[in-house]
Amino acid sequence: MSGTAAVPLAPSAYAPPAGLLSIRRVSLLIGAAGAAASLAGARFDPSQFFRSYLVAFLYWLSIALGCSAIGMLHHLTRGAWGLMIRRVLEAAAGTLPLVALFFVPLLFGLGDLYRWARPDEVRGNALLEHQAIFLNVPFFVARAAIYFAIWCGFALILGRLSARQDATGDAGLQRRMQMIAAPGLALYCLTATFASIDWLMSLDSRWSSTIYGVYFVGGQAIAGLSFAILVALYLRERGGMSQALRPIHFHDYGKLLLTFVVLWAYFAVSQLIIIWSGNLAEEITWYRGRLLGGWSGVSLLLVLLHFALPFVLLLSREGKRNSARLGVVAVLLLLMRWVDLHWLAAPAFSPERPAFHWLDAATMTALGGFWIAAFARLLARRPLLPVRDPSLPEALAHD
Repeated sequence: MSGTAAVPLAPSAYAPPAGLLSIRRVSLLIGAAGAAASLAGARFDPSQFFRSYLVAFLYWLSIALGCSAIGMLHHLTRGAWGLMIRRVLEAAAGTLPLVALFFVPLLFGLGDLYRWARPDEVRGNALLEHQAIFLNVPFFVARAAIYFAIWCGFALILGRLSARQDATGDAGLQRRMQMIAAPGLALYCLTATFASIDWLMSLDSRWSSTIYGVYFVGGQAIAGLSFAILVALYLRERGGMSQALRPIHFHDYGKLLLTFVVLWAYFAVSQLIIIWSGNLAEEITWYRGRLLGGWSGVSLLLVLLHFALPFVLLLSREGKRNSARLGVVAVLLLLMRWVDLHWLAAPAFSPERPAFHWLDAATMTALGGFWIAAFARLLARRPLLPVRDPSLPEALAHD
């Protein structure tokens, strides 16, 4: 840190760009078109619709939840890096009530997705009957309601305290947000782990992994930070943020993104080594098709484009400070996040080979259009920087 920021702290200097309104309008139109196509597909092939919709839902949830978790991490550490993108993180976290609505259609397709939700299959199956204590529809729905209540609750509380800080400049609010973020981050890790078990791992009720939850959380962190980086690059080209966001800030984001990529790879390899070395029939089957069968090409793609290439591009100092290269890595990781979720879910329905359907694109477009429109609306409500946070002058002077 050095000097005093030359950038003024007036809220008007960081007014949201007018382009957010256009983004919202276009996104709503795209979302409506995707929704129309998805509804048509649901009518003719409901099973495929719910399979595609599950992956699309988890993808946009990953970005929203990832941003929420990174925002809480920022409150805990009070790092300069987090102040510069706090509004982006808060706007993304603020979409969680909408994402909760996205979950509702899945309740009509539980029987199409999960064996444990089909009474005829549960009856007489010793494994499914044993798991029915936990995996049953009423308890499944109740757990989902608890997850979203916790996620939306912490996002709402932290967002309101941040808005109050803008209005009053109360220095004590910084500490209060830190105290709330601590249990919020712990509960996020716990609930996201159980959500990954409910929504993804239970697609194959014969298989389980104790590392699956942290793998899921690691992917959300990558998705959330990648999205925040792309939005920060967009904002840097517009208004006062062009002076506020400098290469040093993107260097920080690059370092954090590299950390998340390595952690994601560590969790993935740890899970593979433990299960492969155990060589138990009920566990190894999950990996056999993905690594040795028709899905092996997708697995190799994940290794190369979700880890190896981003790792190489982010390893050097120049790679992290070069905004164009950082933007390419962020786009690549967001694309591979969808591939990763598809790789986790789709083999449960098509174990022999990859099966991509046009409804995969339609559902992604529908939910993505509505989600981005909601995000743009929330981002446009307030100044792009927390102008009365006591740490902001120091963050703006970050060298």
